[in-house]
Amino acid sequence: MRKKISICSFSIVFLLASCSLNHQDAIPLKVKAKIYPDYSEVTMPCNIAPPTFALCDSISTLSQLQAVFKSKDIETIVECNEENGFCISSDDWHTLTQKAGVISVTIQGYDGNKWVEYDPFNITISTDTIDKYLSYRLIEPGYEVWNEMGIYQRDLETYDEKAILTNKETDGGCMNCHSFCNRDASTMSLHLRRNHGGTYIVRNGKTDKLSPSPSFVYPSWHPEGRYIAYSQNDTKQMFHTTDINRIEVFDYRSDVIVYDTQSGEVLTCPQLHSPLVFETFPSWSADGKSLYYCAADSVEIPADYNKAHYSLCRISFDASTGKFGNTVDTIYNARALGGSISFPRESPDGKWILYTHHEYGNFSIWHKDADLWMQQTTAKHPVPEQEIIKLFSPRSDSYHSWSSTGKWVVFSSRRDDGLYTRPYIMHWDGKKFTKPFAIPQETAIHDKKLLKSYNIPEFTTNAFTARESLKGAIE
Repeated sequence: MRKKISICSFSIVFLLASCSLNHQDAIPLKVKAKIYPDYSEVTMPCNIAPPTFALCDSISTLSQLQAVFKSKDIETIVECNEENGFCISSDDWHTLTQKAGVISVTIQGYDGNKWVEYDPFNITISTDTIDKYLSYRLIEPGYEVWNEMGIYQRDLETYDEKAILTNKETDGGCMNCHSFCNRDASTMSLHLRRNHGGTYIVRNGKTDKLSPSPSFVYPSWHPEGRYIAYSQNDTKQMFHTTDINRIEVFDYRSDVIVYDTQSGEVLTCPQLHSPLVFETFPSWSADGKSLYYCAADSVEIPADYNKAHYSLCRISFDASTGKFGNTVDTIYNARALGGSISFPRESPDGKWILYTHHEYGNFSIWHKDADLWMQQTTAKHPVPEQEIIKLFSPRSDSYHSWSSTGKWVVFSSRRDDGLYTRPYIMHWDGKKFTKPFAIPQETAIHDKKLLKSYNIPEFTTNAFTARESLKGAIE
């Protein structure tokens, strides 16, 4: 039986460590420790909450398990708790991360006669800070029912999570498509269904409901804050019994429009509103001069749902006049290159366009082949295969968003267990992405116990404070 040890951490300076709890004479096992979540060889921002993790492959005879954290002249010992978990305190973690650099972590254990240790792994600490808050929807993974769901905001520097709105406050209806202007939580668009159905816009502590209640979804705020691009979709679901993709979501029709928050007008053009084309997933460029969207030739739905292939398109826009350009630039041509594109997001510096690539259709969340691809916004079309940056995963990676600095990307992924989407973060240095990591939780098994999927992770630089206004507008 493994001895159960409560959490405890000790900070020790090497120069004063003659009685250190670090067993430097421990015999190497010469194997890598399998930990959950996997934080080995990842890059993390200097202002993120401490990562907690559990040892998944501990030797049955080992007791007194502990993890030794080292950073320059600082050493911290964290003892294992009853869940084989290691939870370093916030104070000790911040001491280690103050100077950035590399933190080495070595897991040690006692086998009854001697101390042994796994191979150390590293966590690189970046001086690039991450936006303080992350907002997301928590929902059961099947989407057949929504007896309990909500939009939440998490403080990434701590473990604090607060509700923006839950469906207990909306008579059990569905809520989706939360979006913020320039990552500012004081300016938000949110869509509700059923009894309180409609699109709600929050600005400076005041909430307005668009009337009549239109079906405006997949919002994207223009960077100047006046316009919001939406998609209007006639969406249905299909549930497979034998297909590798459990759920299929498709549109019988879809069009892209732009809502003018000043005049209340709805703007569109023939390129965005054709009966022969499915247009969806609008997303503004960083400078607001272009609107990205995904478009597919219309096919018979649902019979030919797997023959719908969405290209990534871009059309110019003049914010001073509210007018669109006359030509469409095809960034990724699904007709020529195959596959299908969803969720385009341009980097804050305007140099890159990140999107989800999958075999067919437009709703990649349940497609196991869905991966994140990225290319330069100035690339020639069709872009050469070798110029596309691809983040391959054995299970679906889908929705994503950039931090305000463009140094971090958060995305939802089923790479953990294939069933639940979890938010993962990765660093972008202008040339490559680092290994993604799960957002730190207060306990190592938090996500194992949470029977909810994280949906639409969005960074904000500040906290949402208009909860009472939003609730009042709904009531």
